[in-house]
Amino acid sequence: MKALLLTTALGLAAAATSATADAVRFDLDPSHSQIVFTYDHFGFSTTYGMFSGFEGRIQFDADAPEASSVEVSFPVTTMLTGWEERFQHFMSPDFFAATEDEMVTFVSTGIEVTGKDTALITGDLTLNGVTKAVVLDARLNAAGTNPMTQTEWLGFDATTTLLRSDFGLGLFAPAVSDEVEVRISIEAGIAAQQDARLD
Repeated sequence: MKALLLTTALGLAAAATSATADAVRFDLDPSHSQIVFTYDHFGFSTTYGMFSGFEGRIQFDADAPEASSVEVSFPVTTMLTGWEERFQHFMSPDFFAATEDEMVTFVSTGIEVTGKDTALITGDLTLNGVTKAVVLDARLNAAGTNPMTQTEWLGFDATTTLLRSDFGLGLFAPAVSDEVEVRISIEAGIAAQQDARLD
C-alpha cells in the first residue's frame, strides 16, 4: 500500500536532521528495490501486491548507523496487483480514489540499533493522505563493492505490519484482513555526485 516504504525501507536510518559528517549518500537502485504486501482474503488465500521501480535515498553512516536517514516516495498508481480489475478497484473511491500525482512517502525520524546488522527504524509513512509513525524491522544484508558497477553498494531487508483502517482503507475488514504484512528489499549505490559525502 503507500510507501509501505520504503522506503523503502529500509536501511539503518534515523532522523535526517541528525546526519553527521560521516554520512554518505546512497541512491536506491530502482531495478532491485521492491515492496511486497500481503493480506488474508476471507481465509481462503493470501493475496499479494507489490511496488517496484521506486526511488529514494539513504544518508548512511557506517560508524554511527543511528545518525543515518532514509527517504522514499512513489506514486500510489505504480501498485502492481497482477489483476487489472483489482488494481482498478484499489484506485477507486472504495480505497485510494487515487490521482496520478498521489504519492506514497516514508521519511525516517529515528533509529534503535538492535544488533550488529539490525535496527528498528521509526519513520512517518504517508498513505492515502494520512501520516502515521511506523517501525521497520531492518537488516543490513551486505555492504561492499557491486561487482557489476564496481562502486560502493548497500543491501537491506525490512518488515512491518500495517492496519488498513489506520489509513482510511478498511473496507471489508475484518473479513478481508485489516492487517497487511509488508516486506521490503532494497539495494542502494553510492551517489554519483562529487558531494556524496555530507559537509
